[in-house]
This record gives sequence, C-alpha cells and structure tokens, in this order.
Amino acid sequence: MKTFIVVAAFVALCSGHAIPDTPVDRDAIPTIPGDNSHYVEGESRYIWMGDEEGNPVLVDLDEPVDESIVNARNGANNQYWLFTRRNPNNHQVLVNGNINSVRNSNYNAARNIKVIVHGWNNNGGSHVNNVIRQAFLAVEDANVIVVDWRGLAGSSYNNAANGVPNVGQHLGNFLVWLINNAGGNWNNVHLVGHSLGAHVIGNAGRQAGGRPRRVTGLDPAGPRWGGNGNALNRNAGRYVECIHTDGHVTGIMNAIGHADFYPNGGKNPQPGCSNNVCSHGRANDLFASTVRYNRLVGRRCPNIWEAELSTCNGAALNMGNAQLGKSGSGLYGLRTGRTWPF
Repeated sequence: MKTFIVVAAFVALCSGHAIPDTPVDRDAIPTIPGDNSHYVEGESRYIWMGDEEGNPVLVDLDEPVDESIVNARNGANNQYWLFTRRNPNNHQVLVNGNINSVRNSNYNAARNIKVIVHGWNNNGGSHVNNVIRQAFLAVEDANVIVVDWRGLAGSSYNNAANGVPNVGQHLGNFLVWLINNAGGNWNNVHLVGHSLGAHVIGNAGRQAGGRPRRVTGLDPAGPRWGGNGNALNRNAGRYVECIHTDGHVTGIMNAIGHADFYPNGGKNPQPGCSNNVCSHGRANDLFASTVRYNRLVGRRCPNIWEAELSTCNGAALNMGNAQLGKSGSGLYGLRTGRTWPF
C-alpha cells in the first residue's frame, strides 16, 4: 500500500496536477479574473482566456455555436496581407483569384513564403503577427503573408473554433492558387499559427496536400481540441513543429507534431508570467526570438513527464528558427529566460 501511495503521488507531481480532495464542479463560475486554478482539462465549463490586449476574458465552453455567424464570417472573408523588405510595415492585399493584386504587389516567386495566422480575439495587426513578421524580415527578404480572419476570430470562442476548418481550407486553397498562378515553390513555404491559428494552418496544410515544407504551431489551442480531428497534426506539412507554453489549460499539452518543444515544462507559469494568458502568448515571443537568434536548444525527452519537469538530456535540436530545411522528431525540453530574447 505504501508503495502505491508513493507512485500515485509521483505521477500526480509529474502531470502537474494535484490529486483532488473533492470532485470538480464543472459548472462553477470562477470569480478572480485570469485565475484558472479551477480548470480541469476536458471537464471544466469555464476558462479565462485573453483578448487582444492580454486582458482575461471569461469563456463558456458550453456556449451554443451561432451557425449564422460562422457561415457569414467564414474563410471566404480571409484577408491576405503581404509584407516584404520593400514594404515592411504597410501591407499590400493579395486577393484570391485576382492575379493583378499579386502582379501589382511586391510578391516575388523566387523568395520564401512565410504565412502567419493569429488566434482568437486577434487580427492582422495583433502582436503575434507584428513580432514574427519583423523577425522574419530581419533575417531574410521573404514574402510574409499575414492572414487576417478577424470577423470570425472576434466572435465567441466556440464560434471561432467551429469555423477554424473552413478558414484553414480557404487559406490552403489560396496558397495553391497563388503558387500555381504567380509562381513559388512548396519547398519554400513555412506556415506559422498561434492558438486557434495553429489549427487553421493545420487545416490549410492538409488542404494543400501536406506540401508546405514547414508548419509551426505556437501553443495550439487546447479547450475542446483534444482528440479533435480538425486539430493540427503531422499531416499538415513535411515537418510539423509545436511549441507548448500553456499546456493543460489554454494550450494542448500532448505531442501533435513531428517535434514538440516544452520550454520551461510547457505550461503555466512561464518565467516572467503570472497567469495563463501571458504563458499562452509567450510562445509567440519565444518563436520570434529563435527566428532572430536561433539559440534556444531543446534536449530530447524519453516521455512527456520528463518534458514537463525539464529534466531531459537526450539529443539536441534547436527550437523554432526560420530554416526551411529543418527536420527532427520527438519531445524536447529546455529552459529559457524571463525576458527578451530569453
């Protein structure tokens, strides 16, 4: 019996969850903004998520989906904003099916294509797009395409999540059209998405037949995405990498890519963060830092528990970066600093 208790305690410690004394009240409404200590993955009804400014917003995960909103604000409303070193701050709009919108832009078929997709309650001008766009253009003159799907992303979380597959499919179709009609090479395509945006690029990559050379999911959204066939997975591209920073709460904790990185255990609190909203967004800044400096190195882990404890000492693989020829597989743990460039 003593042995059983010790083993049970160890498993609970490794999983990052205490053994509850009483059953969880899934319908209990949390009263402290940003405090998700009540949240149990796959069970709780309410969760605090962040708005565009990083302020906590209470989300009811049982809220009915409004199909009229989802259908009206679907992927046909996506906007594709092109940035290059010739226009690093002012975007040019590329229109699916309108070849003149591409010919009259700074799009260059010989250059790499970097696609960035925001998550819930964000838009094309949000921090995730700005910090990663600037990082890409700092290291190369690429075609950086920011996808703005604010119409649906600004709706309820359940509406936005329900519309993710359609948003991603439209993105995938746009990329196929762009490369077929304006030139380009799938070996030069890198898709990057945060939160719900990670699942958008998963659908986009699959819609394009898994041809994108790289796909990077930044703390892919967790609530209602566990076991979801529309979630990001290895079929989205030739090399799919995920960076987990708020696992078990606003982000998925399970490995879903070819390579999955768990900086600082892959969960809240990330160094310098005091809540899940900050930890969820930290994946964006960590990735942008790796694009610019490529110095955050993970060590391969034998299992998810060691990844959470950051006690891994296997083979090394750099987290993130902009290298299109990158490859690897497995789970990786690492420690980072509290502030930029981490």
